[in-house]
Amino acid sequence: MTRRLTLVGLGPGDPELVTAQAVRALNEADYFLVADKTGQHPGTADLIAMREAICARHVTGASRLVHVPDPERDRADPADYTGAVRDWHEARAQAFEQALLDNPGDAAVLVWGDPALYDSAIRVADRIAERARVDITVDVVPGLSSIQLLAAHHRLVLNTIGGPITITTGRRLLHDAATHDNLVVLLDGALTCRQLPGLSAWQIWWGANLGSSDEQLVAGNLDEVADRIWSRRTAAKQSRGWVMDTYLLRRAGSLERRS
Repeated sequence: MTRRLTLVGLGPGDPELVTAQAVRALNEADYFLVADKTGQHPGTADLIAMREAICARHVTGASRLVHVPDPERDRADPADYTGAVRDWHEARAQAFEQALLDNPGDAAVLVWGDPALYDSAIRVADRIAERARVDITVDVVPGLSSIQLLAAHHRLVLNTIGGPITITTGRRLLHDAATHDNLVVLLDGALTCRQLPGLSAWQIWWGANLGSSDEQLVAGNLDEVADRIWSRRTAAKQSRGWVMDTYLLRRAGSLERRS
């Protein structure tokens, strides 16, 4: 019998930012699958608690979370970065596949933010379907992303008038900033923007743990606020054991701020 696997975007963690469509999907699932990183990073236990709080707020009746231990990823900066990530996705697919084999019924995967943006859930679900050990159909429910929250809380329009917006990562920032003036940066634990040549040529709007009780926001000329951002980022990580942040970089003079 075909089972349904629904990837539910929860948004950045605030129960009030969960969409009505996500609430309906949560209430249609028999149980919830959650990647559990506490074996590698004990400080991430509250990420599971935040999921539990969302379910308690929105799910009618009892909600059952099935913890799926997250495989260790090779973070030694291998030459074949793409291959290392694909290996990690394969290991994740096998772990989630086993959880589905052990737990009958329809399942929902609780995904931070939006499943379509720098998240592995869709690729993992597709791999489970390809392996065909579990007969599933996959549905995706979008969620509010940290990028949207960043723009809202800084009162920004992400694009300039008629201009593009480039979404990139810390790993690619130095390359992309050479040819782009307007960039949203994700997955940048090193705050790579501090390495850009000519810091005074850039403006930045930064946010960490967006939508949470300890949200952090900083904006200004990059050369003036980079150290403050790094200090706040470090403090946020020390406080919780993890930090999720993103920022908009705009080359000074590339049209108006709120275009």
